[in-house]
Amino acid sequence: MPNSPSAPSRRRFLASTAVAAAATAGGVPLLTACSSDGASGGGGGEGRIAETELESILPTYQASEVAFEPDIPAENGSSPGYTSFIGTDEMGVTVPQPKGSGGEFRVMTPLWGTPPSSGNDYWTAMDEAIGVRINWQTQDGNTYGEKLGAVLAGSDIPDLVCVPGWELQGQIPRAISSRFADLGPFLSGDRVLDYPNLAAVPTAAWESSIFGGALRGLPMPAPPIGGVIPFYRQDIFEANGWAPPTSAEDFLSFCQDITSARNRVWACEDMKWSSFIIHGVLPDKPQYWEEVDGRLVNRFETDAYLEALDWTRRLFDAGVVHPDGVANQGDALVRFTSGESLMFNQGQGVWHNTLTEQRSANPDFRMNAFDYFGVGGEDPILYAGNGSSLWTFVNKNLPEERVREALEIANFCAAPYGTRENLLRTFGVEGVHHTVEGDQRIRTPQGEEEVVPDTYVFIASPGHFVAASDVPTLVEDWTGWMKRQMPYVRETIFYGRQIQEPDQFTNLNDQFEDLEDDVVRGRRSIGDVQDAVAEWRRNGGDELRDWYQRLRDDQSA
Repeated sequence: MPNSPSAPSRRRFLASTAVAAAATAGGVPLLTACSSDGASGGGGGEGRIAETELESILPTYQASEVAFEPDIPAENGSSPGYTSFIGTDEMGVTVPQPKGSGGEFRVMTPLWGTPPSSGNDYWTAMDEAIGVRINWQTQDGNTYGEKLGAVLAGSDIPDLVCVPGWELQGQIPRAISSRFADLGPFLSGDRVLDYPNLAAVPTAAWESSIFGGALRGLPMPAPPIGGVIPFYRQDIFEANGWAPPTSAEDFLSFCQDITSARNRVWACEDMKWSSFIIHGVLPDKPQYWEEVDGRLVNRFETDAYLEALDWTRRLFDAGVVHPDGVANQGDALVRFTSGESLMFNQGQGVWHNTLTEQRSANPDFRMNAFDYFGVGGEDPILYAGNGSSLWTFVNKNLPEERVREALEIANFCAAPYGTRENLLRTFGVEGVHHTVEGDQRIRTPQGEEEVVPDTYVFIASPGHFVAASDVPTLVEDWTGWMKRQMPYVRETIFYGRQIQEPDQFTNLNDQFEDLEDDVVRGRRSIGDVQDAVAEWRRNGGDELRDWYQRLRDDQSA
């Protein structure tokens, strides 16, 4: 799993989030699809999908009959939590016999780290349990988009291809519609009941899996919120009698109080990502529009966007951001665990891994997430994340029997927590890849090497959950944090839709991320952002607004 630097790019930030979700979890929220003129997910030039059509496309939801009851139930869409150890003999079974016919599938997924050797015991055990042989064609996750684009532009496309949401750029969405199979004839409605684990995947995850007017993606369900989590060193806070700030106005003064550059302690890292949420800034495209007095307004045009940047810049100006965070170098997580930085924002997956890694080095280490707060005494606004942000697609040239076999692979991978299938996928073979010591499963060195998260979990996953019997406080903290935030979650006007903007707008927004980083570090001004927004409007922003307005009108019709 990659450790993002202090101010990670959107792509790397989301990458770390997805990989981490694989470490502890499995998904939740979404809506519809639409449009011609390149709007993929309802369209891609293939027509519009109305709500009635959507109902005919989506799989029937049927809860798993073997799933364990969570120790911490979900509330208002939050993820359930599991703190108790479940013995192997207590686990359910969803695939008692291998369903595959022994054929081979070529599967391409991203991988952060070193791939295990082919034919290793973990992949062999999974192959035998499913009844297929998988020829893994893993690619470096940091450059995955380059390889993905080249593969989809060629003629030799693997049988199954993973496409993360952050790679939905350029021609890739159109390639999805033209290169991959419509799974509706196999999964829509009650057809999905032939694959019970896929039937138990939340509907929200399927809603975001519609590309080019058809159900094409096998989803990795996502949590409803938490792509970016604001962490703090709870152990250090408690030792000093500190409580996390509860308002945007108090945050700066608190940071000044706890910073001691002489002792190499700084309050925080670059908090831009959290600032966007604190100030209620709209998400990235295509969810970056809101309707104000009947007119669409983009996130870049809002006062909230400028205020979030200005608030973050004041943290930098006050000297409370770690110098390496200012320089955008090194590893923010290392600075956080060493106690040099006391707050930082990062993808959710670092939570479990960091706690387990720190257990032996610093038994008192404790990290937690502080609650988001609003500005001026107002409640915060958190925008719901898509039901899935990563999918695997099936090559459209596969014959029907091979498509069905591919769905059996996905069905096995989507087995819920508390089943033997999920245990094998997550921990490998007992006695080989892990051992049971008391009420814990401990990975062996072979398990650390072979059981990588970036393979089977990306083919398909169950609904998102948080499970860590080895660190039950993590489950309590994470699910508790989620529950407290859920009352402030709202959907954007294009929530749940896969929208591919026309090609002429592909690079329209490119300047903003670097500009944001320059502004918060004092190298550029808020006026420069306003000038960039004016240029954005002249160079196509207003035209893009009209294009989205037509989608909005179609949606409302």
